[in-house]
Amino acid sequence: MSLEREELADEAKEIEELEINLLLEAIYQRYGYDFRDYARAHLRRRLRHRLELSGLSDLGAMQHRLLCQRDFFEQLLRDLSINVTEMFRDPAAYRRIREDVVPLLKTYPYVKIWHAGCATGEEVYSTAILLHEEGLLERCRIYATDFNRVALQKAKEGVYPLERARQYNSNYQKSGGRASLVDYYRTDSESMLLKSWLRKQMVFADHNLVTDGVFSEMQLVVCRNVVIYFNRDLQERIFTTFHQSLCPGGFLWLGAKESLKLMKIGEKFSELYGSEKIFKKRLQ
Repeated sequence: MSLEREELADEAKEIEELEINLLLEAIYQRYGYDFRDYARAHLRRRLRHRLELSGLSDLGAMQHRLLCQRDFFEQLLRDLSINVTEMFRDPAAYRRIREDVVPLLKTYPYVKIWHAGCATGEEVYSTAILLHEEGLLERCRIYATDFNRVALQKAKEGVYPLERARQYNSNYQKSGGRASLVDYYRTDSESMLLKSWLRKQMVFADHNLVTDGVFSEMQLVVCRNVVIYFNRDLQERIFTTFHQSLCPGGFLWLGAKESLKLMKIGEKFSELYGSEKIFKKRLQ
């Protein structure tokens, strides 16, 4: 690439970066959703995708439409939320929770669990099934939260494509499931419908990890494959929120690619099971 082309490419990147900053600030000022500390590569991909679908000429034009059209903003909001999930995702981690963490949770008279960034709820139902099989579900309250109201509604309904059932059942068996996953859902022609009694101990709520506050005295906080989309400063803030939400000795369960290493707040946790990303809040 010639020097002139390199300079033009650098200038284009600089302008795009400025447009993204202005767009994110506009969203925050107009709607109160704060994406300013999301990982920039993730944001850039999602914004470019929406820009291409919209047929608009550039991010400046997209910003104007976002400010004027709530429906268009809602579309982008769904683009920016993280909805990649599945039942019993990372089966080895679920097995660890079943075999080594649940026995400790059983020492509490009542257990409060927060699934932060629950998306469409597949992992919330997985947790409920696991707790049921270990005889603990009736003593639990599971708070399932997400800022994406469309995803949250899907979580409340517990209806998933039937074509995923084979993968979910395989995950369930590998996780140490004690029965058959089919015991927990019925089917119609295209869907698997999770049984309603699984929702008995669940509370679904609109909650934004970036701008909303803590939950109190949780014994377990589950937030898997969410914070990887945030920059380091935002990760620190959210891990601090989790620390403040946990009771002394409470457990934090993260995704396979997430860690407390290099985080200041990491000093206030002990790594219980490193491979499965399960941490314990220190007593002091």
